Amino acid sequence: MKTWICMICGFVYDEEAGSLEHGLAPGTAWEDVPEDWVCPDCGTGKNDFEMLEI
Repeated sequence: MKTWICMICGFVYDEEAGSLEHGLAPGTAWEDVPEDWVCPDCGTGKNDFEMLEI
């Protein structure tokens, strides 16, 4: 599982944990996140997220 970060505000999306409060079940892969989903903190689209190298 991968972790993604919003390059605008720093919100982190962890595929393993998901984000139930934002409509994403645990285990939801980034490619399965709907294209119209936006960052819950700043409202930017998926294109402004990058995979975190941990």
